Amino acid sequence: MIFNNQSFFFLSPTTWRGIFLILLITGIGSTAAAQRTNILLFTADDLHAESLGVYGGMPADLTPNLDAFAAEGLKFNRAHVNVAICAPCRAVIATGRYSHRSGAMGFMPARENVPDIVNTLQAGGYLAGILGKVGHSSPKNSMNWDYSFDQKELGNGRNPEIYYQRSKAFLALSQKEQKPFYFMVNSHDPHRPYCNPEKLTRGAAMPSRTYKAADVTVPGFLPDLPGVREELAQYLNSTRRLDDTFGRVMQALNESGMAENTLVIFISDNGIAVPFAKCNAWFHSSRTPCLVRWPKVVSPNTSNDTDFVSVVDFFPTFLQASGVQGPAGLDGQSFLPLLRGKKQAGREQVYTQIDSKAGGDSVPMRAIQNGKYGYIYNPFSDQKHWYRNNNEGKTMAAMQAAAESDPAIADRIKLFRYRVPEEFYDLLNDPDCLNNLIHDTQHATTIASMQEQLIRQMRKTDDPMLDAFLNRSDRAAVGQILIDTYGPPKIKAKKKPKANRNQQKK
Repeated sequence: MIFNNQSFFFLSPTTWRGIFLILLITGIGSTAAAQRTNILLFTADDLHAESLGVYGGMPADLTPNLDAFAAEGLKFNRAHVNVAICAPCRAVIATGRYSHRSGAMGFMPARENVPDIVNTLQAGGYLAGILGKVGHSSPKNSMNWDYSFDQKELGNGRNPEIYYQRSKAFLALSQKEQKPFYFMVNSHDPHRPYCNPEKLTRGAAMPSRTYKAADVTVPGFLPDLPGVREELAQYLNSTRRLDDTFGRVMQALNESGMAENTLVIFISDNGIAVPFAKCNAWFHSSRTPCLVRWPKVVSPNTSNDTDFVSVVDFFPTFLQASGVQGPAGLDGQSFLPLLRGKKQAGREQVYTQIDSKAGGDSVPMRAIQNGKYGYIYNPFSDQKHWYRNNNEGKTMAAMQAAAESDPAIADRIKLFRYRVPEEFYDLLNDPDCLNNLIHDTQHATTIASMQEQLIRQMRKTDDPMLDAFLNRSDRAAVGQILIDTYGPPKIKAKKKPKANRNQQKK
């Protein structure tokens, strides 16, 4: 069939259909599909951002694979999760909405009428696969992954070799079906139980290196106690195994030949599982490492120290990167311009929240952070509600023993247990949030401004805690709002902690 320049533009519909079929038969259509951007999201579980060498972590060689990966792409220094708890954090990723906008306000499902990233990308021709944390990463029953293996099938989520083999199988499936992929790889490291080389969890592998208490640099929000160091040494073991797993997954991707056309993002779902981090709204609770590699798009060995990004932005970013038409009503904003090295407005601050935690205890918190300050509102704090969670471990036991003779540590424990309704921190000088400046008159103007910004955000997203915030001086009114929103509170009676005898001897 021969066309001149004019007749080519006036082909009949039947002729166009014939040409399209020829393209499919000759493989041109499948080549176009193969050129679409693949997406690999790798998440750590309970990782302290500053554990990574590229974020200044010590010992410096703890995460060699992640540090090498960072040199190949972009490092965000102001990245956060919007909820510093596993399941609701991952629900934000899946739905692109804040917790109260999807219904996943804790360990509970999102509403089925809320669009999700898996169904959306599948409708756009993508193959969706997941390794680990399947339940927490699938807040809707209708999220049916094409390829799925969970914790027990992955060496308790702690075996790099099994992750490698499962990744190779999924990537081969993508090539066989000639579909671009969305692959969510979730390590269960360094989540508790931390790696004790003398008593490995069943199915878990030994990390490529182990550590001792002397190797630990204790985070500034914790006291430097022998018991804390002993537990954090095992946390370092788990972190090293996480790095081993990441390296093996990247090996599988490189061997597949698809790395050049794959957007890879590495994050943690929340901070380290110790007091004053995970399951809270303090800076180190929600701050996450965020490393991005996207060959030919992201410049290697670059860093963004200015813009705030958070996981609520992932859904729209993945849509723009994939070219898939997405739903309306997403709360985040694509940060694709930042990946291309361009400027983007609206990146001056981040909003984070807590609603309910494991076990169903409702401990709502709302926070806003910018490059200098952090403001937190804790509507649950009435000096009666006794806060605890499942991440206290030997670290809290060591603190409780030390508190018997150290008033400063005793005061820290009291703050952790009961909180105060409002907190304000100078994050430039006090990122560990040790000195609450809420009553400092020098910061009154800044505090008022951040409160107004929080009100605007809560109104914009129909946050049920807005009325509590506006009536925060009326404790009875706030209490009723909490009951109306979350149901009757689960108040823990104050208990005298049992001292750790081994810790006391030290």
